[in-house]
Amino acid sequence: MNALITYLQSQVSLTSIVEIALITCMVYKLLAWIQNTQAEQVIKGLLFLLILFPLSDWLGFTTINFLVRSLFTWFFLFILVVFQPELRSALESLGNRGFFGTWTKSKKERGDTQRSIDEVVAAVRILARDHTGALIVCENQTGLKNIARSGIRLDSRISWELLVNLFTVNRPLHDGAVLISFYTNKIIAAGCLLPLTERRDIISDLGTRHRAGIGISEQSDSLVIIVSEETGAISIARDGKLVRYIDSKALHNVLESLFLQTGSTTVFGWTKRIRTEGSRENTKNR
Repeated sequence: MNALITYLQSQVSLTSIVEIALITCMVYKLLAWIQNTQAEQVIKGLLFLLILFPLSDWLGFTTINFLVRSLFTWFFLFILVVFQPELRSALESLGNRGFFGTWTKSKKERGDTQRSIDEVVAAVRILARDHTGALIVCENQTGLKNIARSGIRLDSRISWELLVNLFTVNRPLHDGAVLISFYTNKIIAAGCLLPLTERRDIISDLGTRHRAGIGISEQSDSLVIIVSEETGAISIARDGKLVRYIDSKALHNVLESLFLQTGSTTVFGWTKRIRTEGSRENTKNR
């Protein structure tokens, strides 16, 4: 026992402990990033090859061993080509403001953001009541200049009147997405085009508007508000996850939590908050 303790003391240093902790965090972040994505299936395939390679060599299967070795030669090039959007998104997240921490807004900035949140919620409430389809992308820490370029630049003050007018049927910009920023409290652009999600597990009754909302949330850290034209239901998409049938109160709480930093800003935090608010509302209605 003493020999084991002496060996560990000689081999384990503070640097080793820090290194192990960093590697653990990196692996955890990687697993969280690939969860429920196409990359998850590729990682499973890679693990299978890692097991098959030494196993085929040990069993003497020379042909299989050669094929597996050849696959490894081209595997990483295949990853770079196929998952280029996901890799770009991951690299962007390393440089966004949320990775290095958050900052505290001044009292005036918080007041302006609070007013903007109230205006957006008021607009969404009206759009949902009138069954007017809407798609609002709330830019967070990942810049969306490429999305803004696909629409009409506005740079106007956030107001419920303008938002409702933009999505009114038969208006020139009603079919596109509106891009807003709670950091500048501006409507950046309207009539924007969004990338559609390629996920195959999405239920069939979700249309292009919902798929576009999920798609942009997969490629950025934005929060997307979706109003269904058919049902008037309000949904929220973030990090590729969609929460449907929320009310305006829950929407208000989520926007405050994320953009005023008064609560949890993680996916699990805002999802749990929505579920809680939804449960309270359903209980009240009963």
